[in-house]
Amino acid sequence: MFRHMLGKTLGLLGYTIQYGCIAHCAFEYIGEFVVCSGPSMEPTIVNHDVVFSERMSRHLFKIEKGDIVIAKSPFDPQMNICKRVIGLEGDKICTSSPSDLFKTHTYVPMGHVWLEGDNLRNSTDSRNYGPIPYALIRGRVCWKLWPLHSFGTLSESPTKRIIKTQTDSDSD
Repeated sequence: MFRHMLGKTLGLLGYTIQYGCIAHCAFEYIGEFVVCSGPSMEPTIVNHDVVFSERMSRHLFKIEKGDIVIAKSPFDPQMNICKRVIGLEGDKICTSSPSDLFKTHTYVPMGHVWLEGDNLRNSTDSRNYGPIPYALIRGRVCWKLWPLHSFGTLSESPTKRIIKTQTDSDSD
């Protein structure tokens, strides 16, 4: 009797470990569901919207200007941020924070990206903490899943801050 129960318990434990490993690989290499909070991406993504963030683009270095990404916060590694990619390595960014009187120009260093929220007046982003390392990017947001009335792909930036250069359009 004890031997039978031990065998059932170990069998169940084995299946649990196998399915746990499969789930871990799926979330790490395929994608994840993310509940967004905060006003920084309004009107594109609002508080409590559910999005799907795929991971393959990040692993294949296919993140482009205009993409919305989920990244680790440079201030708090326990927290994720959702922002739009405005610039890639080597790009010149013209920006100013709300308190600045003059616009400044910044070059995005190698291995970094420039992120900004769509709601420029209510977003803590690269204008505050500078370019972030590409390694902090967790995935690219490709679908809005909830609420159902706005299900689908995400719209382009309402700020119209993404400017494609000749080299960007050549690679399309």
